[in-house]
Amino acid sequence: MISPSPSRSCAPRADGGTEGGTAGERASGPPPVRAAVLVTVLGALTAVAPLATDMYVPGFPSMGDSLGASSSAVQLTMTAFLAGLVVGQVLIGPVSDALGRRGLLLSGTVGFTFFSLVCALAPNVQVLTTARFLEGVAGAAGMVLARAVITDRFHGRDIPRYFALLSQILGVAPIAAPVLGGAVLAVSTWRAVFVVLTVIGGLLLLSVLARVPESLPSESRHGAGLGATFRAMGALLADRAFMGYVLVLGFSSAAMFCYISGSSFVFENLHGVSSTTYSLIFASNALAMLIAGGVFARLSRGVRLNSLLTGGVCLAGLGAVAQILLLATVGESLAATWACLFVTMGGIGVIFPATMSLGQTLGRTAPGAASALLGGFQFLFGALASPLVGLFGEDSSAPMAVIMLAGLAGAALCLVLLARPWRGAGEVTAADGGR
Repeated sequence: MISPSPSRSCAPRADGGTEGGTAGERASGPPPVRAAVLVTVLGALTAVAPLATDMYVPGFPSMGDSLGASSSAVQLTMTAFLAGLVVGQVLIGPVSDALGRRGLLLSGTVGFTFFSLVCALAPNVQVLTTARFLEGVAGAAGMVLARAVITDRFHGRDIPRYFALLSQILGVAPIAAPVLGGAVLAVSTWRAVFVVLTVIGGLLLLSVLARVPESLPSESRHGAGLGATFRAMGALLADRAFMGYVLVLGFSSAAMFCYISGSSFVFENLHGVSSTTYSLIFASNALAMLIAGGVFARLSRGVRLNSLLTGGVCLAGLGAVAQILLLATVGESLAATWACLFVTMGGIGVIFPATMSLGQTLGRTAPGAASALLGGFQFLFGALASPLVGLFGEDSSAPMAVIMLAGLAGAALCLVLLARPWRGAGEVTAADGGR
């Protein structure tokens, strides 16, 4: 396991405090008001990638007509963006451990704004696909560096609370995105969606300039250059417990992305609900993630994070197993499917902040690299799992249920065989900065 470096124990923070200090100082972080503003901006930076992923989905048909492209070519623009998110996080995270967070965060936000504008003006699908990939690489900066900044600035039991907030945002943003996109398309074309993303990028740039100071002072950076930062990533890849948490997050994300990609077909085509009703069902399951994240944040101050993670995996798995059993016995049922997915999403709402908190604590000597691996595997597994539901037939909800269960079974295996929660790796308390 990677241990925190002694050289970082008393490193000055960007707000004038110290990275170490007394137990109380480590637990408290920045003053409450400043912390709230900082975390709000970091949350917005986290939300921008899910927004950019899903906002333009309602415009796929008109986009194909406008650009003279096939549906598969249009869908490839989303795949390109997701690939960019993975590549961007894997590159930007470790580099930030050597160069600092703020400069890369500003560059990434500028890049996201610019390439969103390129998407809006794209003359053909080839340019759009290339711009979407680069937009994803740039947009990854906000996601990966938000987690790194939280790890730099907060300690002890504050970490799970703020990661719970970021996880809740990640749960809500994919739901809000198609609604916002639909509203834009009601009054304009698909190009206007990217104009809106350009404006959002500009606002985020101003917010970062005003409210996100450098959180990693030069004396706390990897002085041996970029080579040392990527060696630190290699050390994390060799850390059994850390990779256990990474893979639990990755497999759970695969289950969630299967749900996102397959649920509209299950509810609208199989159960015959309207798009409005489906939106309400989808929103209620997102509410399950929000509630679970809030419960996690509250319980994390007195309950071991590994215990909460184990409970989250069990809860999510219980929902998936129940859905398959009901399909095998009762058959297709709207209420049963809805209830089982509600339970599964609640479990995932605990898994996400728990794995992020434990993983970032284990990787505290290289928070950017740790964040890159957590986020990179999360979106890689999600991108690979998304198209699987449609490959196994469209006459039953069983493919979605089985693939979700397979993902959660993988998460459970990684939890037991790699993370080994009974060993308590990555636990934090109010009296320390993690271990």
